[in-house]
Amino acid sequence: MELESALGKFHSLKLASIMPKPESMPVVTEDTDIMSVLKILRTRHHVWVVKDKRSMELVGVIHYLDVMDIFLPPDAHKFKLGMTSRTLRSLLGGAEKAGDVAEREVLAIEDTATVLDALIKMRRYRSQVLAVVEGDILVGEISLRILIDEFLRLLRVGGATWKSLGSSSQSELP
Repeated sequence: MELESALGKFHSLKLASIMPKPESMPVVTEDTDIMSVLKILRTRHHVWVVKDKRSMELVGVIHYLDVMDIFLPPDAHKFKLGMTSRTLRSLLGGAEKAGDVAEREVLAIEDTATVLDALIKMRRYRSQVLAVVEGDILVGEISLRILIDEFLRLLRVGGATWKSLGSSSQSELP
């Protein structure tokens, strides 16, 4: 399989066929205490926040970098008119639950989308992870790490070769 053919096949893959099962994702309910969220964020870059585990209705996301807002005192947050204050996301500002600190504007993509659709959206919004949804329901996630793994798997299975620029030699990818 040539690299161009492999990329074409990769780009056309449906997200539903390569995303992890929701049970393996970092998911908490909006009433989960912040300390439990912090324990997850020690080893993950994000946590999805859902209304409840039965409905899986997506409420928001808490990213690793959001921990700074959680730890900062309220007076360290700058206010902007017309924007929701991040002050309330602070432990000292009264935040207690995942729903208090979750970013409500989640970058999401439908599960019927392709890898190419996801890559374009990730690049446009400079994001490494997207929620995969069916309407408002969280059904999976897609990240650059998942995409890299899937591309390398596809190359191994298809036996594609990589032709280095500036060299006439070819070497096989791992």
